[in-house]
Amino acid sequence: MVEERAVAKKHPGRTNNAGGHKPLPLNQVKVEKKPRLITGYGELDRVLGGGIVPGSVILLGGDPGIGKSTLAMQLSARMAEKGKVLYVSGEESFLQLKLRSERLGISTEDLYLLSQTEAEEIETQATDLEPVFLVIDSIQTMTTAILSGAAGSIGQVREVAARFQRLAKKRGITTLIVGHVTKIGAIAGPRTLEHVVDTVLYFEGERFQQYRILRAVKNRFGSTNEIGLFEMSRKGLTDVENPSFIFLSEETDRPAGAAVTVVLEGTRPLVVEVQGLTAPTPFSIPQRITTGFPHRRFAMLLAVLARRGGLSALNLDTYLNVVGGITIEEPSCDLAVLAAIASSLADRRLPENMVIFGEIGLGGEVRTVSQAELRLKEAARLGFKQALLPKRNASKIDGLEVVPVGSIREALQYLGKL
Repeated sequence: MVEERAVAKKHPGRTNNAGGHKPLPLNQVKVEKKPRLITGYGELDRVLGGGIVPGSVILLGGDPGIGKSTLAMQLSARMAEKGKVLYVSGEESFLQLKLRSERLGISTEDLYLLSQTEAEEIETQATDLEPVFLVIDSIQTMTTAILSGAAGSIGQVREVAARFQRLAKKRGITTLIVGHVTKIGAIAGPRTLEHVVDTVLYFEGERFQQYRILRAVKNRFGSTNEIGLFEMSRKGLTDVENPSFIFLSEETDRPAGAAVTVVLEGTRPLVVEVQGLTAPTPFSIPQRITTGFPHRRFAMLLAVLARRGGLSALNLDTYLNVVGGITIEEPSCDLAVLAAIASSLADRRLPENMVIFGEIGLGGEVRTVSQAELRLKEAARLGFKQALLPKRNASKIDGLEVVPVGSIREALQYLGKL
């Protein structure tokens, strides 16, 4: 616990309707629809729900070095085509910002730079400049004079964010706030900023890989299930035109233990490869290690495979990896996971041109999944010829042979005959 002394605020005396509004009937509220600001990045516009809502506050979070400042600079350049943009950095000097803009090929007169950490001064400069877009990079470096705490403390971050939120709503300035992720995986502390802003975006991916995933976890103006895919290069971030190829292995012939499934991220179907591996354990307790898949669900699926499918890997070290760095949350890939483990146990490859999806219940039944036809169309578009799926999801797709199954044992029997 750290004490933070706040300057006492003087409250004006009560007056008639002081600073407020009278209650208004719902049917008398006028709705003014403002057109969204199209950023020019299709993946970003998809995540935001069709573009940026004017006057909204967006929080962009992610690990240090993941590319948040790069995306903010590139977005600022696009927004500068619509008016003045103020880019405020509390971490970098004017020279560093200039060097980054040159590396990204950005040169525009309407992009203004400011190296400042005092919130009051930033508010003054933004009021005088009247930009259409404001970037705060990053919120952990900003301070306000009304609190004595250090920059990055919970009190400072909360108060500064609230100040910028009031500025955005009062002046109609669309604001992007950059926030670093803490050790526990939250932006600037547990739920410190999420409730203040309109939209929360997380930038995910490995620092040493070229692909990045932009995920919306809160959006007052759109869906929270969409993701955007970017490729990082020396010239910055670019949209990924065919994202399904990212999540497939680069090998032409997949080894034993590899299965291909189709998952949904919002309205977008993605063809993803899951890889399973089983090996004798040197320990008294076998290991269960997963990458990109829930650990507890994986343990449950192994139990179902042993009890309902007749194949046991419970006394072996078992590993599961989702190719491409994506994290799968929906249960539609359960059948593909078990097919990958069964393939590893038998040391026998699955068909190269087959996609597998379906949810597995504790009784070993293969349950239906949502948007099956959309998944099948994506698989057919990428050249797959077969689909192993739940019986109730069976539908005819040109060029795709559909194999419906009702249980895990039935699925394993079919795969064993191939």
